[in-house]
Amino acid sequence: MDTAEQMNPEAYFDSYEDLKIHELMLSDKPRQAAYQSAIVGNRNLFAGKTVLDVGAGTGILSLFCAQAGARRVYAVEASNLARLARAVVAENKFDHVIEVSECRVEEFRLPDDERVDIIVSEWMGFFLLHEGMLDSVLYARDQFLKPSGLMFPNTATIYVAPCSVPSRFDQWESLSGVSMRCFGEALRGQCAAKPEVLTVAPEHLLHEGHVMTWLDLKEVTTEELNSIESKEVLVAQTEGKLQGFCIWFDCTFPTDETGGQTKTEVILSTNPSAPETHWKQTVILLPEQACEELEVRDPVAFSLTMVRNQETNRRYDLQLTLLDAEKEEHNLPCECQMTKCILMKAHLDKMQVDG
Repeated sequence: MDTAEQMNPEAYFDSYEDLKIHELMLSDKPRQAAYQSAIVGNRNLFAGKTVLDVGAGTGILSLFCAQAGARRVYAVEASNLARLARAVVAENKFDHVIEVSECRVEEFRLPDDERVDIIVSEWMGFFLLHEGMLDSVLYARDQFLKPSGLMFPNTATIYVAPCSVPSRFDQWESLSGVSMRCFGEALRGQCAAKPEVLTVAPEHLLHEGHVMTWLDLKEVTTEELNSIESKEVLVAQTEGKLQGFCIWFDCTFPTDETGGQTKTEVILSTNPSAPETHWKQTVILLPEQACEELEVRDPVAFSLTMVRNQETNRRYDLQLTLLDAEKEEHNLPCECQMTKCILMKAHLDKMQVDG
């Protein structure tokens, strides 16, 4: 299953001049709270430091940095929204700290080739990598961050889990006493052509979530982001109908270990069990003939690949393939109810007892 949306760089940046997009992001309370807690709650990390805000948008993250005591904040915004960001900065009386530059970060230059202490950015897209803004953040890291510098966020994890999607299947069996099965089939056919952004209820997950990839944002390279693949056999942890695969992500932030106000790690999560964000979850629907009822401990074998689209680096193709669990190698010990895994688990348990 593939998806690719065409967008040239100019159209990408122009799209972020739409204030409705920023209204959506600014109204995302978990997003705002995570960044505010990670930045303002770690004043010791920001006090007297220089900061680069990549893709500054309205300037909200730059303002958090200034509130946390940053000496200088370079806010880089490629769209015309930079002009509004300057007004927001002045409105909050931080124009002596925050300098807004209207350019791409690839065109930006720091005074006297200096390096910054911290890079902040809200670069995440749907299923983390959609829009490809991370490439620009990594460019900024390599060009402008001190070797001892910090990334906010500093790690990111992508998860995948089999799931039920009743909003696309079950509800059309009877709607207000009328069968809409034909409509449901047509809708699923349209939706199956590309992944959907949906809110998935936690009870519709059939597995807690498998780590597809973990990114250390201080070390990862753009080349490593060209293709990310996961080939797994997951074991159903709850019964239900397998109708799709749910993808979400978490991001973590550095924490001051020397007496800052934030002692616990700040995590921005788009997990179905976490408060809803504007990212929601990304769902790949299965064709109806591939859906099946799962019991607890049933195996689900699949491969999922995120491949950078060759025509536009800001888009990824998602490729999902269902595999035969009988033919795939299972993790050991495997808790599934296939005979080979039951026998292998019994053998491993016996070896452990025998010492």
